[in-house]
Amino acid sequence: MPANAFYAQSGGVTAVINASAAGVIETARNHPRRIGRVFAGRDGIIGALNEDLIDTSRERASAIAALVRTPGGAFGSCRFKLKGLDEHRAHYERLVDVFRAHDIRYFFYNGGNDSADTCLKVARVSASMGYPLACIHVPKTIDNDLAGTDNCPGFGSVAKYVATSMREAAFDVASMASNSTRVFVLEVMGRHAGWITAAVGLADDDAHPLPLVLLFPEVPFDEARFLARVDHLVKTRGYCCVGVSEGLRDASGRFLSETGLRDAFGNAQLGGAGEQVARLVRDRLGHKYHHALADYLQRSARHLASKVDVEQAYAVGREAVRAALRGENGVMISIERRSDDPYRWSLGRVPLTRVANREHKLPRAFISRDGFGITARARTYLQPLVRGEAALKFTNGLPAYVRLANVSIEKKLAPFEA
Repeated sequence: MPANAFYAQSGGVTAVINASAAGVIETARNHPRRIGRVFAGRDGIIGALNEDLIDTSRERASAIAALVRTPGGAFGSCRFKLKGLDEHRAHYERLVDVFRAHDIRYFFYNGGNDSADTCLKVARVSASMGYPLACIHVPKTIDNDLAGTDNCPGFGSVAKYVATSMREAAFDVASMASNSTRVFVLEVMGRHAGWITAAVGLADDDAHPLPLVLLFPEVPFDEARFLARVDHLVKTRGYCCVGVSEGLRDASGRFLSETGLRDAFGNAQLGGAGEQVARLVRDRLGHKYHHALADYLQRSARHLASKVDVEQAYAVGREAVRAALRGENGVMISIERRSDDPYRWSLGRVPLTRVANREHKLPRAFISRDGFGITARARTYLQPLVRGEAALKFTNGLPAYVRLANVSIEKKLAPFEA
C-alpha cells in the first residue's frame, strides 16, 4: 500500500513558496502507487505537533495548479523553532508518533536555515526510533543565504521587486528634486546578508543611471563617509537614492535598528534602519527626504514575480518528491548554475549537515571597493534571477488568487502537551 506524505511551510513566506507546494503535491499525485495522500501542516510544523493535518487530496487539481500564481503560504506558516534533541526530544518524538499514526513516510519541509536544521533533526530522531521516514528539505528564503545552493527560491522575485521599486521611485524623486524631496531611502530585508540590498543596485544601469548609495550589513556603517557621499550626489546630480539593509550595523557590530525585542527564533527584532539613516540626512545635511519600508510588500508581490524564480520554486518541490521516491534522506534540493549567459541551471542535492546552521553572506567581491555599490560580478550573478515575467490571471483589474478549503483530517492521538 502507498504511504502518505507530509508537507509544511516554515518562516516568512514568499511570492513563490506556494509554487513549491504545487510542485510537491502535483508530483506526488503522479505517483499514486507510491504516495497515497499529501497532508499539509496547518501553520507549519505546529500542525504536525498538534496533529492538525490538512488533506490536500480534497482540493481540485485546478486549485493546486493555481497555487503557482498565488502569494503567501497556502497552508499557513510559523516561526516556531524546535530546539536541540536533548532539550526538545519530546517534540521530535511527537512528530514521529503523528507520522506513524497516519502512515506518513515522506517529510517535505519548505523553509530556510532553521527549517534545514529541523529537517536534519527529524531525520536523525526517526532513524533512532526505527521509523522509516524520508526527510527532504525544500529550500526557500528571500534572504538568499542558504549554504549549498547557488540561489534560493523566493529571492529572485524580491530582487525584481526592490530593483523595480527603486528605479521607479528614482524617476519620481528626480521630478521633484529642484524644489522638494532630494533624498529617497528604501529599507529592505536581510538581517545578516546583503543579497536584497545588492539587488537594489540593479535599478542603476547604463540605460538608467541613478545617483544610488547602498548600505550593506557586511559593511560597517560609517556615518561621515555616508553623509559625504550623499551630499556630493545631491550637489552634482540634484538628488540621491539610498538602499538600506534592515541589518545595517555600526563599527562595533551593533544593529542600528535593534529594538531590544527578540522573535521566536531568538533573533533581534529589527525595524527602522531606513528611517534612522534618512533622519541623519535631514539633521546633518538639511536635505528634505522621504523613506519607505518595503517590508511585506517585497516578499508578497506576486504581480511582479520573476519567471525564473517561479520555475525554480516549482522545480525544487517536484524534485523533492522524486528524491524521496529514490530513497534519499537528509538532503536539501539545491539549484546549480551551469552558465551565466545564456543562463542555465539544474537541480542537485546537498546533505543537510552542510546547510543547517550555516549562512551564506554576500561575497565582498560583489560589493564595490568604496562599499556603496555592487560590482560587475554581482550584476552577472543577479541579473538572470530577475528575468522573465510570470503571467497572472486578473479579475476586475486585480490579480485573481486561490484560497484552498484546507480541510483537516480526523485526529487519532491525544492532544500534545509540551
